[in-house]
Amino acid sequence: MAELRWNPLIKDWVMIASHRQNRPQMPKDWCPFCPGSGRVPDHYDVLKYDNDFPALSQGPPEPDKVATNLYKTREAYGKCEVILYSPEHTITLPELPVEHIRKLVDLWTERFIEIRKDEKIKYVFIFENRGEVVGVTMPHPHGQIYGYPFIPKKLQLELEASREHYEKNHSCLVCDMLKDEMDFGQRIIIENEDFISFLPFFTEYPYGMYIAGKKHKQNLAQFTDAEKDNLAKILREATGTLDSLFDYPFPYMMCMHQDPVNSGDFSEYYHFHIEFFPPMRSADKQKFNASSETGAWAHCNPTAPEEKARELKEAYKRFKKKINNE
Repeated sequence: MAELRWNPLIKDWVMIASHRQNRPQMPKDWCPFCPGSGRVPDHYDVLKYDNDFPALSQGPPEPDKVATNLYKTREAYGKCEVILYSPEHTITLPELPVEHIRKLVDLWTERFIEIRKDEKIKYVFIFENRGEVVGVTMPHPHGQIYGYPFIPKKLQLELEASREHYEKNHSCLVCDMLKDEMDFGQRIIIENEDFISFLPFFTEYPYGMYIAGKKHKQNLAQFTDAEKDNLAKILREATGTLDSLFDYPFPYMMCMHQDPVNSGDFSEYYHFHIEFFPPMRSADKQKFNASSETGAWAHCNPTAPEEKARELKEAYKRFKKKINNE
């Protein structure tokens, strides 16, 4: 079964993908993403790989006959792609050279442009899940891209907040956030010519960094070559900073927020940014999303962002020292 079901309580679609339960266990010592597997080229740097068990597809089956006047269904139309970061099975994003990560940025951009050509797709979501704590069973370095036939609820809320802020203040919400963060200074972790990494004033996760562009742009396709180079650089440094916190590969969810596609013009008020959700609150303690966070969307951060920002700055220094000595 693969279909979308409408949740009338929050006015959002839920992807039902029971066929994904039938995914086979991978044989030991075999990886479909490694050269020689027969599933990928023998030589590649970065690679787009169509998901073998997609939650969304461009040829979806008809929904089951379970809809009512209240409970709506629709086809699970869309696109699910895997983006392979490297042919090396155990390497991770911060271990890749900046020049290699730039190839990844170029591939993300290419796929964003290609997927948005499908007018049925309304949002292109680029993300990475890293670590067993967030449910990753495949260690080979990879992220994913989902092309949704709707704008997901969280993105809708962001868009509405950005629009309301623009109508009231005649300025971009994220641009104004960056100004406040830079004026305060204590939560800025990394900065280069085009991007800033910071621990937001309101962060839900102890180490939940954001990356945002200094210029008001909405998506990867608008970036110059220099901006793409600096995005690659700050991605390496941000993920390397997380790894340097406690000297082990730090789990995270990395989510890229761009403007919707085939849905109108959001250029006046929406601003590209990346959000990290690292599920650890210390070296050996996980931050669980329990009843308040999950059932009420009322988040509680058990730490002070300014305190954790100091930890992240020290971790960034250690990472910079490490790569300078390589």
